[in-house]
Amino acid sequence: MLHSPAEIRRRIDALGPWFHNMELAGVQTAPNHFLGNYPLIKWRKFADSLPADLSGKSVLDVGCNAGFYSIEMKRRGAERVLGIDFDADYLTQARFAAEIVGCDIEFRNLSVYDVGALGETFDIVLFMGVLYHLRHPLLALDLIREHVARDLMIFQSMQRGSTEVLAVEENYQFWTQDLFDRPEFPKLHFIEHRYADDPTNWWIPNRSCIEAMLRSAGFEILLRPEDEVYFCRASGEPTGESAVYPSKGQNDD
Repeated sequence: MLHSPAEIRRRIDALGPWFHNMELAGVQTAPNHFLGNYPLIKWRKFADSLPADLSGKSVLDVGCNAGFYSIEMKRRGAERVLGIDFDADYLTQARFAAEIVGCDIEFRNLSVYDVGALGETFDIVLFMGVLYHLRHPLLALDLIREHVARDLMIFQSMQRGSTEVLAVEENYQFWTQDLFDRPEFPKLHFIEHRYADDPTNWWIPNRSCIEAMLRSAGFEILLRPEDEVYFCRASGEPTGESAVYPSKGQNDD
């Protein structure tokens, strides 16, 4: 279906506001984004770390928003791309954007907590800019690792606090207290009300916390191509007790 720039502009405005700024047939969706040309400016910092040819690969984009990363994966030749988001308005934007750029992408109205219902695994899982919007962030990582991440997860989260990484020990004695005052100790800061005028910004980790959470959920960190972005392999076993428990009776002696 052909769309004139004026028709596209009217449709973009009707579907707004947009968090992803994308150029759809020459028309930008969010040209005045407070972060600049976002997420393109973020994508350019790590795009070269991902293979240019994703032929034959399956991709799950968790929290796909308006579909920027889903579209980029399809442009690299991914055989199948599935974008999920709990926000129906974002999915309407994503479907429209995919139509305009001519990408065959499936979008479903699901939250990260529902990934087990998909009943399949993916070669690449994108989990970009979602963690800090979740009430239960470690559970989300556990579910992704348990149910859908076959190999590579590309993860991104806003960070605040120290960028230093603490080599955590296997155990600490009960009377250890000064450790928690060290800024590089893994910290997940809780936002009770709002941050950046957004009531869904619940948790903001420091760098040590992000890396510890990824390891705890069973992800091996392969690469950190950008300050907030991690390429991880779902090959390790969880280092802590998983929030995804076996059903009653399973593994019983």
